[in-house]
Parts: sequence; C-alpha cells; structure tokens
Amino acid sequence: MIWDDTGFLLSKNRYNENSLIAEVFTVNHGKVSGIIFGGTSKKIKNYLQIGNKIHINYNSKSENRIGYLKIEIQEALSPFYFDNKQKLSCISSAMHLIKILTAEFQKNQSIFQLIEKFYILLDEDNWIKNYIFWELELFKIIGYDLEFGDLVEKKFTDNKLEYFAKSSNEKKIVPNFLIDKSKNIEDLSTLLNGLKLVGDYLDKTILKPNNLTQPISRKQFISTLI
Repeated sequence: MIWDDTGFLLSKNRYNENSLIAEVFTVNHGKVSGIIFGGTSKKIKNYLQIGNKIHINYNSKSENRIGYLKIEIQEALSPFYFDNKQKLSCISSAMHLIKILTAEFQKNQSIFQLIEKFYILLDEDNWIKNYIFWELELFKIIGYDLEFGDLVEKKFTDNKLEYFAKSSNEKKIVPNFLIDKSKNIEDLSTLLNGLKLVGDYLDKTILKPNNLTQPISRKQFISTLI
C-alpha cells in the first residue's frame, strides 16, 4: 500500500536511536501513523514541529502493520509562534485533541478543514475565545454537540443577566459569551472560566466514558494564560 497525501503533524515519539513514529492528520486518509527513518537527524527534526503542514509518502506492506513515512515540509507553521508561548502551547493542545479524538484511517475532511481554520483564528484579536469555540466545533464533528443555551437557566442579579448550569450541584456560572457568541470578551478570568467549563464537558462526556484522560498539553496551555 503506497500513497501520497498532505497533513498536519499531530505527534512524534522516538522509535529507536535514528527513527521516530509520527502521527499525521491527512486530507484523504484521516489520521495515520508511521515510522520516519532518520527522523532524529537535525535536517528532518527541524521539519517535525508539532502542527507543521507536511507532504507524506506512505508505504506499508499490510493494513495491519505500521507503515513508513517519507516527509517533505509544505508549510512551517509552528515556527511563526516560537516567540509566543501561549499560542505555541495552544497549537500543542489543539493537535493533541485531534490525536486522541480521532481513529486511524478514517477520512474526515471537516476535521482537516478545522485544523486549517485553527491557524486563521490564532492570528485574530479574540483568539482565545475563538479557540474555545474551535474545540466545541471539533466535539460537534465527532458527534458531541454541546449547546450551552439548552443546559442553563438564567437569572437577573443586580440588573445583570447571569447563566447557571442546570445540572450542577453547585452554583456554577456559565460565561455569557458561551450563550451569546457575538459578545466580545477581553476579561481573561471569564475566558479561563469558559475553558474550564468546556474541559469539564470534555472529561465527563467524551473522555472518561472512553477511558481517556484530558491531554496534559491542554492543561499546560491554560497555565500559560494565568
């Protein structure tokens, strides 16, 4: 089985002294993994930054055996954010979510397009808010459609409209921007609250039922914002 495709690098791990195992989300084959001979060399290592867009040649003798990858860089995207710890950490978080929430060899162009959209939102003014909605869109694509408007009750406090989670044992406030997407939010604590709520939903609804845990990279991303 031999084919060529384009994709985004999701992960890389050392296979042996000279080689790596990489996971790539591709246009036509979904998530694929393969061994990259010489992947630890300085030349190739520079290309293998998480989130970079690469061209791959895939070669495998059988669908039941791991294949081999030859790579060429298409767009070195991650290096644009080397001087921005928050955005670089966000790239790692986003790619890790794609990695754990997708199965191998399941083509999904909606997810591929969502990754392309991710790099657009990183350069927007309200990128943290937009990233939260990016995560929600990812969950929707894989079958978990979270509409906060259906899960909250509203209350006026001091002439201020507030939303609370209906099913929460404690009085958990839901940030208004998760209900009214048109609201511009600059308050970091509100955005952090939104990230936490979406993370709670991710844990309880998607990850724990599938014996998965929330990526450390997502927690690290949040820690860069504090």
